[in-house]
Amino acid sequence: MAFPHLQQPSFLLASLKADSINKPFAQRCQDLVKVIEDFPAKELHAIFPWLVESIFGSLDGVLVGWNLRCLQGRVSPVEYSIAMEFLDPSGPMMKLVYKLQAEDYSFDFPVSCLPGPVKASIQENVLPDSPLYHNKIQVPPTGGLGLNLALNPFEYYMFFFALSLISQKPVPMSLHVRTSDCAYFILVDRYLSWFLPTEGSVPPPLASSPGGSSPSPAPRTPAMPFASYGLHTSLLKRHISHQTSVNADPASHEIWRSETLLQVFVEMWLHHYSLEMYQKMQSPHAKESFTPTEEHVLVVRLLLKHLHAFANSLKADQASPSTHSHATSPLEEFKRAAVPRFVQQKLYVFLQHCFGHWPLDASFRAVLEMWLSYLQPWRYAPEKQVQSSDSQPRCVSEKWAPFIQENLLMYTKLFVSFLNRALRTDLVSPKNALMVFRVAKVFAQPNLTEMIQKGEQLFLEPELIIPHRQHRLFTVTSSFLSPWPPVVTDASFKVKSHVYSLEGQDYKYTPMFGPGVRTLVLRLAQLITQAKQTAKSISDQCAESPASRSFLSWLGFGATDPNSCYPGNDLDEMGQDSVRKTDEYLEKALEYLRQIFRLSEAQLAQLTLALGNTRDENGKQQLPDCIVGEEGLILTPLGRYQIINGLRRFEIEYQGDLELQPIRSYEITSLVRALFRLSSAINRRFAGQMAALCSRNDFLGSFCRYHLTEPALSNRHLLSPVGRRQATSPARGPRLSLRFLGSYRTLLLLLLAFFVSSLFCIGPLPCSLLLVLGYLLYAIAMTLLTERGKLHQL
Repeated sequence: MAFPHLQQPSFLLASLKADSINKPFAQRCQDLVKVIEDFPAKELHAIFPWLVESIFGSLDGVLVGWNLRCLQGRVSPVEYSIAMEFLDPSGPMMKLVYKLQAEDYSFDFPVSCLPGPVKASIQENVLPDSPLYHNKIQVPPTGGLGLNLALNPFEYYMFFFALSLISQKPVPMSLHVRTSDCAYFILVDRYLSWFLPTEGSVPPPLASSPGGSSPSPAPRTPAMPFASYGLHTSLLKRHISHQTSVNADPASHEIWRSETLLQVFVEMWLHHYSLEMYQKMQSPHAKESFTPTEEHVLVVRLLLKHLHAFANSLKADQASPSTHSHATSPLEEFKRAAVPRFVQQKLYVFLQHCFGHWPLDASFRAVLEMWLSYLQPWRYAPEKQVQSSDSQPRCVSEKWAPFIQENLLMYTKLFVSFLNRALRTDLVSPKNALMVFRVAKVFAQPNLTEMIQKGEQLFLEPELIIPHRQHRLFTVTSSFLSPWPPVVTDASFKVKSHVYSLEGQDYKYTPMFGPGVRTLVLRLAQLITQAKQTAKSISDQCAESPASRSFLSWLGFGATDPNSCYPGNDLDEMGQDSVRKTDEYLEKALEYLRQIFRLSEAQLAQLTLALGNTRDENGKQQLPDCIVGEEGLILTPLGRYQIINGLRRFEIEYQGDLELQPIRSYEITSLVRALFRLSSAINRRFAGQMAALCSRNDFLGSFCRYHLTEPALSNRHLLSPVGRRQATSPARGPRLSLRFLGSYRTLLLLLLAFFVSSLFCIGPLPCSLLLVLGYLLYAIAMTLLTERGKLHQL
């Protein structure tokens, strides 16, 4: 489509909107590329907000835009290729951003669409800590609709891009979309690699037109010096950062896009729970409106992995702040500040919320891997460590000790949170067993435990020199205008500042290697041992073919106990291979826990003996762990765990009227009810005669008692104290029961008997007489045996 250069912006926007409905996707993108190349920034300014929304969807989630979170190359290769080329960091859309950036345009972004803590802070007239919002808040005139942020084109684009992960509805499970294959996930990776490079510098903005000079799209507000990016901003800093002119180093303009990208991603993806609210409401019952999805967590993990690689790409002579000099480039400064000053605090609160509120299911694996990725920056270091030939885990270098100490709570408190989760999950499930194994394996890496203990020792040292101050001011530097905060040589101060800044001055630290956590580890080791026994028990009981077992049960030949196999986990879905994996994961996890907490073999042996075998000497299954109360047996927490995981169970049997027990799966419902009505009518009609026959002391009386009376209730195996009280109730009188004729098994046996008799040329009537005669002989024999047994008991 050709657009005249003299066309007004309103007509250009109207034409593009019409084309978005009438033209195919590929043609629309080609037209957009031509428009971006041919039209000046003045006219492109009007279409930019609409174009961004049409790509990433509306902020309220109503419009999905290009649906990048579901767009996959293997499903829609043409659309995927076109979209990725258009949105690439060097593609047409970014050219449009730089074109508008050079002209100093701004766009309104509603504050109401920001994450909860930021929105609440701005609405309460409190400036957020992040410099991302400084000098951007637009107060509406009287009668205005609401607060807005005035964003430059790059910020506006990145705000929409980051929020599209949050604002759009979750991907339906029925689509079976793999997050790592989607266009959105891959675009995040490309943007991170482009603007946070691990090698070289950030590429300069692209030329606005063929043969033209490259614009210099500096931010509308000059970049802040690094001293203003402290974890918490002081009042002095806030005052200075509001000045309209800041004599920032011109070289800092080189990385303003990198700073903006990282701040936008962290704010939009992690800043959904305020630190102050977290410190005031550390309760599992505390409710917050935002709930992250598994897709969200996977994208955050991608961000953390790239940030580790970005920070670790510092040159050897620049990796330590002690070697800092004024000659260091802004990009190198930014690498050093990226993780501790932008990410640490918000990630910690985000992880704490996930650990406390995420469902106790296998989807927690995404949160777990995100956490473990952050704990292991050495995995993303450029140097390659040679793996030992005996497959032993490599030793964690001492150079990572400062990172571990300055992230102590990430290792210790979150480990305790994971222990509490693991104690409430079904460890028989291979997916849950794998999570315990993964955490134990990471923390068992050589030298990691020693460095965590060293960090705890530094924190627990008595405060001799550290002045009393509020925890929010621990990172205030001596001079705001200094390009980098002065080096703090006291390692103990650094650890304490980290802990108090996150948890507050009154925080009571629980040592990871103290007696309290050790007790939790011993409980987990006990449950691991028990889960291994459960898996073996399930494997033994479910070894037979499920198809044949269910068929025989349907016919009534096999066991009809619904508890004969344990359906409470995913072992039945995966079979013997799942049992093997579970046992392997739990065995290795137990060994790793023994190494981490220096548990002796004797302690583990005592745990196994304390659990005991799941069966007693006679091969019968023991009852769940209980204590005796006034009303009978009361389950202990261990007993509840045994029942939930199918390790032990009560032998439950029906204690009421056998005629009124629920209809079984091997019975015909309508036939059972009809037979019950028939037998009830017979019993009412002949009750007196049946009672008289059963009261006789001769053989006829014994024969009638065998058929017309049920076993005494007192002879049953009773476990409930209520059942014991019922056992004293008077026995029911003689009655006829025809319910056995409503069973599939009985009917199948009758049909089989008629079929066999037909093979010997015996008709239905003679066959029926033979069956009656055979049953009479059987009943006479059983009557004699029953009477003889009663005589022996006397």
